[in-house]
Amino acid sequence: MKVSERAQRIEPFYVMEIAKAAQALAASTADSAQPMIFLNMGEPDFTAPPLVQEAAAKAIRDGLTQYTPATGLPELRERISQWYAQRFGVAVPANRIVMTAGASAALQLACLALINPGDEMLMPDPSYPCNRHFVSAADGTPVLIPTTAGERFQLSGQKVASAWNSQTRGVLLASPSNPTGTSIALSEMKRIHEVVQGHGGISIIDEIYLGLSFDAEFGQTALALGDDIISVNSFSKYFNMTGWRLGWLVVPEALVPVMERLAQNLFICPSTIAQHAALACFEADSLAEYERRRAEFKARRDYFIPALNALGLTVPVMPDGAFYAWADCTAACEKLGVTGSWDLSFELMNRARVGVTPGRDFGQVDTGHFIRFSTASSMAHLHEAMARLRSVLA
Repeated sequence: MKVSERAQRIEPFYVMEIAKAAQALAASTADSAQPMIFLNMGEPDFTAPPLVQEAAAKAIRDGLTQYTPATGLPELRERISQWYAQRFGVAVPANRIVMTAGASAALQLACLALINPGDEMLMPDPSYPCNRHFVSAADGTPVLIPTTAGERFQLSGQKVASAWNSQTRGVLLASPSNPTGTSIALSEMKRIHEVVQGHGGISIIDEIYLGLSFDAEFGQTALALGDDIISVNSFSKYFNMTGWRLGWLVVPEALVPVMERLAQNLFICPSTIAQHAALACFEADSLAEYERRRAEFKARRDYFIPALNALGLTVPVMPDGAFYAWADCTAACEKLGVTGSWDLSFELMNRARVGVTPGRDFGQVDTGHFIRFSTASSMAHLHEAMARLRSVLA
């Protein structure tokens, strides 16, 4: 059967391919004294807190399981609006918030609504692979611009201005970023957006890790820059609801009917149960628990990054958010006699029984020399993983 050119353009999601290999190895050696430690997946080890779980069960008991409006429950949109005001001091009217089936659906809607065939979207190299695939799926062209540690692996206003051409439609950025955990300072984001505005383009900002910012300099939403910013967010990371598949978009008011029309046809609506559960995310007890967990994520970062550096897996930029470590593995590859992070990942999986993610997915320039660790696992797992890595590399 002949598949579409569009489908052929989409590369495998190698993060998931590595995850399958790690799971298969773990299953085949289930009796091993050393069970696999998975530092390859960007999924919090925390699950939804009690009030959220109770709200989901109550929704099922009460029969609140039918379709919602395509844009989501009005009361949930209002709660998110209030959260922006309380957490970030930014006024985001509820009528500009569109609930989606995860951040993935949000990015798909944004790309389908705004990108025409041949349009180019500027993105940093490295960056999250699925974001560029959403552009490709809308028949646009992702343009990866190499970045350096000195630039925090993020784009700048100057780089955006230099790369802009007649085909450029806008930028698709992430702050904090996967795989680096680094953010764009609001002042630099302002310069980038001014360049985009000057060309009549669009700024789509992936902010799904924004709640997990550890540094006040960076923990600010790009929505503070104006009503024409398009922000993507999610209940998966800060709110610990990965499998619930619930996210949202903040768009200019004029775009809401467009997003609604697309969502009606593509998704009908996000999960009704997940939406009712998410209302409880904003209760005082839940928010206090999320902040406790954010502090735990920071403590994990503060332990694991220096330990990696001491082992020669150098993290050139300290992550200011999310739960990732983007480590240069050149020295480790030389020590173990392997070529690049792809081979190193399998070596560590087999010899240390630690699952990690090679840089292959995240870009085209120099990513073969980097490996991504997730620090979303428990502190006990991180200590054990570090002991095993030392036994192989030290």
